[in-house]
Amino acid sequence: MGISIWQLLIILAIVLVLFGAKRLKNVGSDLGGAIKGFKKAVSDEDKKEDEKVTAEQKLEQKEGENVFDVKAEQKADEKSETKDKA
Repeated sequence: MGISIWQLLIILAIVLVLFGAKRLKNVGSDLGGAIKGFKKAVSDEDKKEDEKVTAEQKLEQKEGENVFDVKAEQKADEKSETKDKA
């Protein structure tokens, strides 16, 4: 009970008569341009997110390098003080 090939051909013929081949070509190119623009916008958004994540990871890595253990430093100071006393 679906649409047969003949029904599709009749619909296509009616559309061609109503709009003409030139206008259909313009509609097709406009639709293609819109799809291309949409894909570009989506990929640009993904690139921005990737750059943001990469920047955050680099920042976290730098922060991790600058962190040091205060207790270890205090223990080292205590050891040096005990050596100085001896």
